[in-house]
Amino acid sequence: MSLESVRHYFEQFQLTHKIMEFDTSSATVSDAAATIGVKEAQIAKTLSFRAKDTDEAILVVAAGDTKIDNKKFRSQFHIKARMLSPEDVYEQTGHKIGGVCPFGLKNDLPVYLDESLKRFDTVYPACGSANSAIALNCEDLFTYANAEGWVDVCKGWQEE
Repeated sequence: MSLESVRHYFEQFQLTHKIMEFDTSSATVSDAAATIGVKEAQIAKTLSFRAKDTDEAILVVAAGDTKIDNKKFRSQFHIKARMLSPEDVYEQTGHKIGGVCPFGLKNDLPVYLDESLKRFDTVYPACGSANSAIALNCEDLFTYANAEGWVDVCKGWQEE
């Protein structure tokens, strides 16, 4: 059902033809990179966090080679970085772990893109299933994700 919600979402932009479906899994960053044939860093993973004083989520889309920097996250969002459980992710986004993306969401959630993605001309977010993706440039990802803005909340990708 989740892939279908993403397909339906992209119909308004006439982009359903760009959704890639695979015979192999793209559920993890390493699986997706191997399946698509790109660097792990180019996989645009969508992370789900508990929003402040609510039951809703905040989504952060980041490069596949990053980790959340708790200090940066707290500085940006004024809350501790607490990831949602798989059940809560599904409840909030309508997507299961392995296919979570900022498209075709069940709820209207704030989406932020991490600066780590800007290193690449093309990134590959999932499309609602554990065997799908779409190739987008960062500008298009920002547009189609209805992103609130760019943030710097990750570590592990910049040269020290």
